[in-house]
Amino acid sequence: MDPRLAKLERIRARSLNPYPPRYKRTHTTVQALNLFRELEAAREETPDLPSPTISVAGRLVSSRTMGKATFVHLQDGWGRLQLYLRIDRLGEERYRFYEDFDLGDFIGATGTPFRTRTGEVTLEVSDFVMLAKALRPLPEKWHGLVDMEKRYRQRYLDLIANEEVRRIFQVRSRLISSVRRFLEERDFLEVETPALQPIYGGAFARPFVTHHHALDQRMYLRIATELYLKRLVIGGFERVYEIGKNFRNEGLSTKHNPEFTALEAYQAYADYNDMMDMTEEMLSSASQEVLGSTRITFQDQEIDLAPPWRRLTVGEALQEHAGLDLLQHRDPHSLAEVLERRGLPADASLGWGKLVDLAISAWVEPKLVQPTFMTDYPLELSPLAKQKPEDPSLVERFEPFIGGMELGNAFTELNDPLDQRDRFEQQALAREAGDEEAQPMDLDFVMALEHGMPPTGGLGLGLDRLVMLFTNNTSIREVILFPQLRTIE
Repeated sequence: MDPRLAKLERIRARSLNPYPPRYKRTHTTVQALNLFRELEAAREETPDLPSPTISVAGRLVSSRTMGKATFVHLQDGWGRLQLYLRIDRLGEERYRFYEDFDLGDFIGATGTPFRTRTGEVTLEVSDFVMLAKALRPLPEKWHGLVDMEKRYRQRYLDLIANEEVRRIFQVRSRLISSVRRFLEERDFLEVETPALQPIYGGAFARPFVTHHHALDQRMYLRIATELYLKRLVIGGFERVYEIGKNFRNEGLSTKHNPEFTALEAYQAYADYNDMMDMTEEMLSSASQEVLGSTRITFQDQEIDLAPPWRRLTVGEALQEHAGLDLLQHRDPHSLAEVLERRGLPADASLGWGKLVDLAISAWVEPKLVQPTFMTDYPLELSPLAKQKPEDPSLVERFEPFIGGMELGNAFTELNDPLDQRDRFEQQALAREAGDEEAQPMDLDFVMALEHGMPPTGGLGLGLDRLVMLFTNNTSIREVILFPQLRTIE
């Protein structure tokens, strides 16, 4: 019989429940440590102060027995605490009960804190109880689980084994809370829009498709929240935002997961310049609040998130980083030719806008390490953004870049319903020509626009990539608790 199962049977044979329904914990490990340090300080004036009796609980992560005494470490959600079990305090029968414990089991322990001769704050145990028997052992080297596939598939083991992984997700939680507070302090209303939609839109992406049996209707998981949030601006909510999951049926990479978390925010009577101001203020504020500084280190480079961030147009960026003058190549054939000459595979049939995007991805994005807003993108790439009055071939759009990563997308939102209808129709033609990521016609959204939408600025940020930046990780899988993986048969 498996040794752990044998121990489980022995415990039950004593009429003890190895999975009790509750346990009254008085202190976390951190609270217990702080309590004893406060007691030590108080004893400088009153030496005879007694040690309080407290109860702690957590997972056993180390154990060493020396004759008739055992030292163990208990780990809870806040930290670790050493426990000291000795036979002359517990009695032999109770002390021997500990022999049925294994690493990984959950234990509740009551006792008084003291400091050992080596200086470690420790709980001298007067009683203990099993809270949950672990039937599988922790990883062999539980303090250093490094098998990448196992880490992602069994994230619970990763969290047990790797303190740094726990820290990543604590930073993630605090970051999202900070963003939420920032927006709510500025009168943004948090809302929820449908994840299951009859028509998807708001981005270039291939959707996940499903079927609603009761309605006998094809449905899609949303690829963005944009079109529903703009309906709310039309309805009179002048500042709205949503933090939620989007789903895009695309490949996996270090920067892409088919299910990801995004922030989208819309503000009436604002434009893309206002959204740039808000973005740099929000992210620098979050860094200060979560990390204690606006200066972060990403891939051995120090990055300063303090405003103002650099702003340069797509044309300026290509001129500076690639020596490419877009004004000299305003048609797709000319641009494709120069890209090919420089070693970048290009096909004029992609269109001028997508060729510009290829050049940006290859030659500009990796060089944008310090916070930068790249602005004024080709019209073809932005069917939901307002054109620049001085150059209708471009739109009022920006993307923020930090550490060589694109973190989001933002527009002065298109609010002309006739123009929007025309752009949807152009997207329909692209779909007919084989572009699976082109956006479908959304007549319901056009009808909403026909009721009037005020001038509006919109912002979308990929929160997973932002967490990558804040925790110095180059893989999105490191910052998503349960990343998408191929199912093992």
